[in-house]
Amino acid sequence: MNVLSFSLVMIGVLLNAVAQLLLKAGTNAIGAFEFSAANVAPVGWKIATEPYILAGIGCYAVSVVVWILALSRAEVSVAYPMLSLGYVVNAIAAWYLFGEAVTPGRLAGTAVIIVGVFILARS
Repeated sequence: MNVLSFSLVMIGVLLNAVAQLLLKAGTNAIGAFEFSAANVAPVGWKIATEPYILAGIGCYAVSVVVWILALSRAEVSVAYPMLSLGYVVNAIAAWYLFGEAVTPGRLAGTAVIIVGVFILARS
């Protein structure tokens, strides 16, 4: 994979990770909710007007464009597994931004992902 392809894949991964973090921030702002016939409209409105959620959706939209560019230059069998790096980014960011737990099991899983992507990228 050349530098441009790798860069596009990594930008796509980061945009996807940022989108997840923005969606989480948006749901934190809204609070826990359940959909029912009585609250579909009010909850739908809260979701549709929450700035973090809108920004997250925007990041997803841009990430799709970047991903299409990446796939036009890289093999999907190499590029797609690299999306798993988003788990690493999100685990670190969720710990830092939201105070989520980083347990030994999560650390071990994150290490496995990093090693796997490293092996894949070198193949």
